Amino acid sequence: MEGINAYYLIIGAAIVIIVSYLFNVIARKTNIPSVILLIVSGYAVKELIGFEFNEADWFLPLEILGIVGLILIVLEAALDLELKRSKVKIIWQSSLVATLSLFFNTFFLAYGIQFFIGNMDWLTAVIYAIPLAITSSAIVIPSVAGLNREKREFLIYESTISDILGIMFFYLLVENLDTQGATMVGLNVLSNIGGTLVLSVLISYAMIFLFQKMRSDVKLFLFFAVLVLIYGIGKLFHLSSLLMILVFGLILENRTLFFSGKLKRFLDEANVTKVLGEFKLLTRESSFVVRTFFFFVLGISITLAGVFVPSILMLTTYFIVGMYGFRWLIFKLIFKRDYFPQFFIAPRGLISVLLFFAIPKEFRINDFELGILLLSIVVTSLVMAWSLVHDSMGKHGRIKRYLLFRRMVQRGQSISRKRESNAKK
Repeated sequence: MEGINAYYLIIGAAIVIIVSYLFNVIARKTNIPSVILLIVSGYAVKELIGFEFNEADWFLPLEILGIVGLILIVLEAALDLELKRSKVKIIWQSSLVATLSLFFNTFFLAYGIQFFIGNMDWLTAVIYAIPLAITSSAIVIPSVAGLNREKREFLIYESTISDILGIMFFYLLVENLDTQGATMVGLNVLSNIGGTLVLSVLISYAMIFLFQKMRSDVKLFLFFAVLVLIYGIGKLFHLSSLLMILVFGLILENRTLFFSGKLKRFLDEANVTKVLGEFKLLTRESSFVVRTFFFFVLGISITLAGVFVPSILMLTTYFIVGMYGFRWLIFKLIFKRDYFPQFFIAPRGLISVLLFFAIPKEFRINDFELGILLLSIVVTSLVMAWSLVHDSMGKHGRIKRYLLFRRMVQRGQSISRKRESNAKK
């Protein structure tokens, strides 16, 4: 990165954000995911200017962006989860689908990695498989706005829960690799989660209490900085830091549930509601920026030679077929009918990229091509786009048939009235 003019970087970053916004507009109109457009743009820029991607130069910036991105993804997801009695059924169904899919995809893909790639032990294969086993809420949530409420809510809950479970599964596995014995690993994980949960609840109550007391106009980034600080300190003490972010987001979004009874007098609902709206906006805007640069840089980093490797093509085909096959089976058993286009909507995205680059150095395999990551993102996004377009066209067709039927009925009524009028005359 030596010799690059700072102004060129600023201009380039601004253009990328503007173009990303335009891609979002195009995505809403066409249902083509903006992710694909960003990846293609990154690759096109690299080819046009002859840019050489050096992972050593970009590792630290990407790692920092990755940490902030993970916090934002979990926080944004938690702030979308409403814990209401009326939501129990949909939360249970989406949790079941997300959990079963996550573990099936992980072990199914890990077996495929060992078979098609070879030279990899089972644990390493599982670590590589987890990122690709997660459905990306960062892509699902903005893409399903056109579906009916029940389908939309299910997909939002499912992708959100998949994100959270997948991230926790990945880091709990990675951070307990040095523990000897399955029993000790289990005890470590349980004690880690238990201790983190207690600490998370205490910190969340304290932060919300301070959140509503602050009267300064400059407080949202301060509050986010405190969350990042808590996450960083938690990591140093080997706690499940993302669980802290999740618990905070859930308590903040469902504050009336957690501040009930005697605790209700400590909640300034009007003030919290006002500031929460601004905080959600900050989270969404920041997530947009992180997503933009990650997928653009991913496009810069890829090589087509790594995509068209026979073993990678076979592994990707194996994974995609197995993933959708298992997903169809789950939806068939749970919903019986009316599960289109939901079972086609399972894109891989930002979270897969973030966790892929977070794989510990001691488990990095130089022969493992990034092509499977790119192909999985592109193929699942295209399948999602096709299903949404097909569903939209189906709706338009039903609307047209309804309007035509209505016009025919109205015309028939008009003819009947004329006949009655002539008969009276």
